Amino acid sequence: MRYFPAMQRGVALILVLWVTILLTVIAGSFAFAMRTDMLVVQNSVAVARAEAAANGGIHRALLELFKPPTDAERWQADGLAHEITLAGAKVTVGTLDESGKIDINAAAIELLKGLFLSAGVKDEEAAALVDAVQDWRDADNLRRPNGAEEPEYRAAGLKYKPANAPFQTIEELQLVLGMKPEIYHRIAGVITVYARQPGLNAAIASRAALLAIPGATAEEVDGYMAQRETARAARQPVPLFPPAARFAGVSYNLAYSLRAEARLEDGTVFVREAVAQILPDPRRPYTFLAWKEAVPASSQSINDKLTADDVQLK
Repeated sequence: MRYFPAMQRGVALILVLWVTILLTVIAGSFAFAMRTDMLVVQNSVAVARAEAAANGGIHRALLELFKPPTDAERWQADGLAHEITLAGAKVTVGTLDESGKIDINAAAIELLKGLFLSAGVKDEEAAALVDAVQDWRDADNLRRPNGAEEPEYRAAGLKYKPANAPFQTIEELQLVLGMKPEIYHRIAGVITVYARQPGLNAAIASRAALLAIPGATAEEVDGYMAQRETARAARQPVPLFPPAARFAGVSYNLAYSLRAEARLEDGTVFVREAVAQILPDPRRPYTFLAWKEAVPASSQSINDKLTADDVQLK
């Protein structure tokens, strides 16, 4: 019995040690949770800052569109990018008139087929895609020779049928029977649903879009683009592109692709893409037809950028 107090003291010491360890673990977990929460908050604030700067870049581009054409400092809607600083963020902003793209709802059949051929599609497959696209966007259920209507979609095991209406977005093109992901990926940067014209404005079109013009060779396109850039640098009228004469077009829909990539000092990046249409009402001068977050240019393929394969810094 004389050793009992010593045993009690030993047990008490062990209990104190266990309680101390438990409190240390709890304190460490709390500190870690607080640090994690702080990092989450800091990251959220950084993303919010970058998003606000990117949105500001979009509205700066709109401001430029409303400047008089005679203003020498006015940004041109030709896809060239401009670097500005907003609230400490570096913002790269680009604007492109949608008439420089191929409208999948209104494009001439030859131009539409040229688009697929320029993406590496064989002639027979390109013809089938053109018919399938037309069957999707027309109002009837009559199948074209190489096209596809509801029975063909059902036979392919698909649970949907052609819309029999114009495409609402370019992404809808992926639903067309025969449209492979790799084909869509190659052409996504040069197609639109907002130009509403059968042709193409060669003066601002990207290289990929110009290559879709039937009869246009890579050498002719590259030579024309060099002439075009020389004319722009000298502030002279852009020359005509002879192969595009049959498909020349300038849309009066006044729709523009806008892209702003904001980058903060800590590396946070936010990209805003939009399509804006200019309206004749001075009380409501424009409206957004599209508004979305996008991935940074470094994470994109060249055809996913605003002007496909010829974005440059001005």
